[in-house]
Amino acid sequence: MTADEFALAATTNDLTREPKARENADLIEFRMDSAEEPIEQLRNYDGELPILATNRSRWFGGEAADRGRLDQLMAAAEFDAVERVDVELETARGMEWVLNEFREQGVELVISFHEFEETPDQATLDAIIAECDRYGDIAKVATYANDRSDCLRVLTAIDTATRNGIRAAGIAMGELGSHTRIIGPLYGSKLGYAPLESDTSDYAPGQVSLYRLDSLIEMIRESGKSTRLLRELDEEYPTQQEVTQTE
Repeated sequence: MTADEFALAATTNDLTREPKARENADLIEFRMDSAEEPIEQLRNYDGELPILATNRSRWFGGEAADRGRLDQLMAAAEFDAVERVDVELETARGMEWVLNEFREQGVELVISFHEFEETPDQATLDAIIAECDRYGDIAKVATYANDRSDCLRVLTAIDTATRNGIRAAGIAMGELGSHTRIIGPLYGSKLGYAPLESDTSDYAPGQVSLYRLDSLIEMIRESGKSTRLLRELDEEYPTQQEVTQTE
């Protein structure tokens, strides 16, 4: 897995489930904030997939308490299996010194921005990605799609960032944004996230299960913008008009 390649992360809070993800995932996003004894899990981990450690606070859609959250993430970075850690843009802004400590552990920094109600305008979104890139190695944005234009802005931002030499990842959350998880790699997105089939209700809205997402991305790689692919996406992920009509 090189710096320019797309990597699909299987999201889980239970590292014993790693074998179920090996066939479809390139790494594990370990959600420490919802895991039981996360450091002990890391200590006992003998899986094959590298780990992206995430310890999201309640402020950013997770379950971790603020006290000790970064200390726990730092402890995770000491394990050889942990190759990347996720740090929120807001945290990077306020505690830039901690980023140097992570780098001393030899891990890559995914600097992430989340907006759970809307998608910023294009200029703002581009600026956010550029700022994430300034602090870290991969700039990740996840925003909420209220209409199809929100999805287009996310994809445009990822495409622009990629053309500018930024390693970026982006998704539009919500049912309307589900297809951005599938076609994001076509626009240069470097990271994708998907839970195992039984965990789809536990994470962000609009999630696609790991096996399904891997299959659809592989279909894109093989057939590009074929009529068959577009028809399947249209059938599985409704347009805004169709969603409105069924509400």
